[in-house]
Amino acid sequence: MHQLRYGDIKAATDRIAGHVRPVTLTRVDPGAIRTAHRDPLDDRPEQPCEVWLAMEFMQHTGSFKARGAQNFIEAHRDAGTLPEAGVTIASGGNAGLACAWAAQKQGITATVFLPETAPAVKVAKLRGYGADVRLVGAEYAEALAACEEFAAATGALASHAYDHPLIAAGAGTLLEEIHQQIPGLDTVVVAVGGGGLFAGVTTAAQHHGIRTIAVEPENCRALNAALEAGRLIDVTVDSIAADSLGARRTSAMALHAAQQDGVHSVLVPDNEIVRARQALWDHRRVAVEHGAATALAALTSPDQHAPNRDLPTRPATPSRSYRPGNGEKVCVVLCGANTAVNTLVKQPEN
Repeated sequence: MHQLRYGDIKAATDRIAGHVRPVTLTRVDPGAIRTAHRDPLDDRPEQPCEVWLAMEFMQHTGSFKARGAQNFIEAHRDAGTLPEAGVTIASGGNAGLACAWAAQKQGITATVFLPETAPAVKVAKLRGYGADVRLVGAEYAEALAACEEFAAATGALASHAYDHPLIAAGAGTLLEEIHQQIPGLDTVVVAVGGGGLFAGVTTAAQHHGIRTIAVEPENCRALNAALEAGRLIDVTVDSIAADSLGARRTSAMALHAAQQDGVHSVLVPDNEIVRARQALWDHRRVAVEHGAATALAALTSPDQHAPNRDLPTRPATPSRSYRPGNGEKVCVVLCGANTAVNTLVKQPEN
């Protein structure tokens, strides 16, 4: 098992510089996020927390996945290991879009396998990036098997949505940019699906002494379940955010990163994910995926076993929210916006 290291993140940062959009940060209105109850022994002057939003949904292809895909293909190009058959992946979501985009930039073919039930809009978008789209079977597992068979038969380079060190390291470049823009950052809050973004961001965050809050839907808890079990296990997937966070099993890289100091695991219910997503639209006219809103929901959900910066890393009872401490600087990653805008409630006009 490859354990992601900070050197992998630094190499990815250099490799993709100039090929991806630098992240845009915006500050949440002071007082909008509640802070934790103060420790009676804390004699520091009372200060509000400082919360920032990382608008990574403005990235190429609409999500952070462009970073990992670009790093994956650039690394193979530099090593001379990009085959004539191009690259292949089984994914109709953000990873497939990012892979097709990065391949198009390098002038190689991306062959993307999807189930026959894939929405026509996703197929059209993939083809817009120049992908050769193959519709196989009724479920993702069948598309994945066909992708693996294709790679073996043609020599195409097989990519992965999250479980690859180059993919995770590319995702981790996001934290490097955030760290440069927010001096003294204490905490980064990130949604977790398969664990590529989490593993990359956490590896970079630990190097800089920054805490990571790993947020999952209550019923898409592959990382939280692995932490409890102390090993990788399969979980059932049933959440409104399952389209982007619905991995049945997290990666070994993600579990290793989560077992280090300075990581909190938080589970949020679907209704709080919906509420956080709607709030972003109501107050900022920002439309993100439910997966992206999952990270924000950790800060806006009601207090239930909520850890703050002074509590142990992994409380026995799963946390349902995160409350920043006195004067804490926090950045919430809004990781993607490939979503149906018509699912947001339109506010009545005055």
